[in-house]
Amino acid sequence: MITEQKTQRPLTGEEYLESLKDNREVWINGERVKDVTTHPAFRNSARSIATLYDALHDDKTKDKLTTPTDTGNGGYTQKFFQFDQSKEDLLGSRDAIAEWAKMTYGQMGRSPDYKAAFLATLGADPDYYAPYEDNAKFWYKEAQERNWYFNHAIINPPVDRNKPMEAVRDVFVRAEEETDEGVIVSGAKMVATGSALTHYNFVAHYGAVPVGSEEMALVFVAPMDTPGVKLICRQSYEMQAAVMGSPFDYPLSSRFDENDAVLIFDRALIPWENILIYKDVEKANSFFPESGFLHRFTFHGVTRLAVKLDFISGLLIKAVETNGTDEFRGVQANVGEVLAWRNMFWAISDAMAMNPDPGRNGTVLPNLNYGLSYRVFMSEGWSNIKKIIENVVAGNLIVQPSSSADFKNSELRPLIDRLYRGSNGVTSEEKIKLIKMLWEVVGTEYGGRHELYERNYSGNHENIRLENLTAARNSGDAQAYINFAEQCMADYDLDGWVNKTWMNPDDVNFFKSNL
Repeated sequence: MITEQKTQRPLTGEEYLESLKDNREVWINGERVKDVTTHPAFRNSARSIATLYDALHDDKTKDKLTTPTDTGNGGYTQKFFQFDQSKEDLLGSRDAIAEWAKMTYGQMGRSPDYKAAFLATLGADPDYYAPYEDNAKFWYKEAQERNWYFNHAIINPPVDRNKPMEAVRDVFVRAEEETDEGVIVSGAKMVATGSALTHYNFVAHYGAVPVGSEEMALVFVAPMDTPGVKLICRQSYEMQAAVMGSPFDYPLSSRFDENDAVLIFDRALIPWENILIYKDVEKANSFFPESGFLHRFTFHGVTRLAVKLDFISGLLIKAVETNGTDEFRGVQANVGEVLAWRNMFWAISDAMAMNPDPGRNGTVLPNLNYGLSYRVFMSEGWSNIKKIIENVVAGNLIVQPSSSADFKNSELRPLIDRLYRGSNGVTSEEKIKLIKMLWEVVGTEYGGRHELYERNYSGNHENIRLENLTAARNSGDAQAYINFAEQCMADYDLDGWVNKTWMNPDDVNFFKSNL
């Protein structure tokens, strides 16, 4: 179990990897993983995260990524782990998010700074978590100084969702009993994306069905190696890539696979000092928007997606040039649409920082209205982009040798070089290297998971739309829109214009002249 350490700097990549060698209980393919840093299902993804930590100490990236801590330890931290007090702070945090996202080409949405979207709010308003405000202060300080990697599991498993939560207490997370040391918790949460490689579990509730009982009104932190905590992982795309191909064949899944898992608590003890909300039903249901987390996680999400679309745009432009279709009008129009999606998400990221909402205690938060819009359009955008890639790259996505081994066969290589070459002097090896990466993006199981992730990771398709209306009603914007519409309607009645700006048509109106 990780304990508080006196430090003036975040973890290095080597320290991060070493910190994963604990007693965590991670299950995959029927076996418990002994060491996630060496297991072929996780080892390269772990090293991708390690590069993010190393960048915090690299002179080339440190200034963009880090800022002095506000905890009094005299150290520095990744910018998004600290609350913001101005739009300049928000822009700096946004640039730090983007810099880390570039290192994984936008492929890893649950990087350590994702949960910083919540952790920083603990410092901005610890009193919100009363009577556990001291716990909030501790975790803000602890996470900021070391940049600990938290995962996030707040969705109930898809079991009996037509029933109240309390009717499914054998599955959903609930408090079973209290002890002097803490609360005994059992139940399951999803989707614990990337959790096998994290230090801590963050558990709360979000969903269409609200918490209705005190035993399920829980928000807490649990170290990954807590006895009774288990992860049941989906298939590893990283391991499939290692077994069935090479980095040439699977350049993304072989190193950026964020394994999704079900997080299980089997009578796990959650110490009192790790509790943030307990037995407060109203707060357990409302913390998602009220804490500032919703503002900040959408800010992280749109920025990471914008970086991903920079990457995808480059692949697509290069692919149509390689195909020799880059001058076709229809192809150009489709590529232009992808660029428009890319530009829109960057614009939302800019606007969220430049037009902040007021936070508590003199802090600022990314603009919530724009963040809620991102949640809707991201679910449509990625599917449209995927469709465009499939349309304009077309059969090239299928016409590829089975693996890099085909290039190394002396009998096949001359045929491959001639028949698989690209346009504009592109060699067969260059072309297939590109096509295989695009196939990872749209055609493989890894690509299918990414489409589902971009569509659903910020909430179900109805909630993300309904919450735009809820936010507008709560802020008074909805009434302002009504008032604006009624202002226009007040200019006239059955007898004509009542606003003297305009002239009534009594002198020329056909119907009035014939009365």
